[in-house]
Formats: sequence, structure tokens, C-alpha cells
Amino acid sequence: MDIEAIRSEALTCTKCRLAETRTQVVWADGSLDSEVCIIGEAPGFNEDKQGVPFVGAAGQLLDKLLAEIDLDRTQAAIVNVIKCRPPGNRDPQTDEIEACRPYLSAQLNYMRPEVIITLGNFATKFILDSPVGITRARGQVYARKGASIVPTFHPAAALRGGRFGGISTIDAMREDFRLVRNVLDERRAAAEARADTSTEFTAADGAEQLDFFG
Repeated sequence: MDIEAIRSEALTCTKCRLAETRTQVVWADGSLDSEVCIIGEAPGFNEDKQGVPFVGAAGQLLDKLLAEIDLDRTQAAIVNVIKCRPPGNRDPQTDEIEACRPYLSAQLNYMRPEVIITLGNFATKFILDSPVGITRARGQVYARKGASIVPTFHPAAALRGGRFGGISTIDAMREDFRLVRNVLDERRAAAEARADTSTEFTAADGAEQLDFFG
């Protein structure tokens, strides 16, 4: 897959109305060669200006939560469901999500991530292909196409305060990120065990990972 060609296409995309109001397309931050992919909803004001996802206060919280589990942006890819800012930070509309779907699909098919962290309702419903809300989905690990999916609250929502299950929303996110750390450690331990037994994998073993979004 020529991911750079797809990126170049995305940067000049005019498939939906957001092309008329954006400052620039926000493609990704971090590394698409990493095993962790973090998916948000859409760029906000600061992201639209700088062309980088999660650069404001929400991004600072995300960086802090990553650091607490010994990760940083260089060890993950940070992307959004849609790549252009909706006017006034409104919710993305269905046709906008569908227009942008091929770009996120390409990113995930290129990465084959071990772990996907979905931030908030839109990313979680999109990846799980389910109407389940984030308050019900968080705190659990889901499997899809060989990846472990860990939903959590969006950092912007956490910064607005509030409590969940008797703790602050930020502390609930901390629990979810510790779950991410556990999943990564378990997957690495399993991979090491397979290597120790000299197990060989064929193309058929990874076939289910093809076409992440079908």
C-alpha cells in the first residue's frame, strides 16, 4: 500500500462540504509504523490551524495519559475519524464520515495495529460498528480483525469535568489507559512465547486482518 500517495490525495480532498471551510486537512501524528493507533472524532480549532491532531488542552491530557503508561506520540499513531474540522466543532455528519472512511481505512490497513484506543462516542461507534455509547463501552477490551480495541472517553469531554462510576472522568480514562498497558504487555508476552516455540505463521494465519473495514 502506498500510504504516502493516499496521504497526498487526502490533503487535497474535496469529497465533502468540509473542504470549503477547513484551513487544512489533519492527516495524523506520531508513527503509522507503530502498534498502537489512537482514534479521535475530528480536528478542532487548533488542529485545523496547525495540521496536527490533539494539540490543544485535550492533546496535553492525552500526552499525560500516554506518559503514565510509558508511551508517547512517537510510539503511537494519532488520527481522527474525519480529517477536516466541522464548522464550529459541530458533530460530523453521516455523509462526511462516509466520504472520509477510505482514509482511515487505509491508515488502519497499512498499520495493522495491535491495539486501537477509541476516544469518545463517534470513534467508538465507528470502529465497533455498534450504537453502543462510550459510557457502556469503556472499561472493556473488544476484538476486531486481530486488533484489541479499548474505548475510553474523549479528553475534551474529560476536561469539562464530571464523574463516572464514583470517580472523575479523567481517572476513568486513567483506568482505561492502564488497561491498554495490560493488553500490550499480554500481547507482547504471547508473541514472545510463540517465538520461543518457533511457530511459523503463513499468509492464511493473517488473512482475517485484510480489509480492516471491508
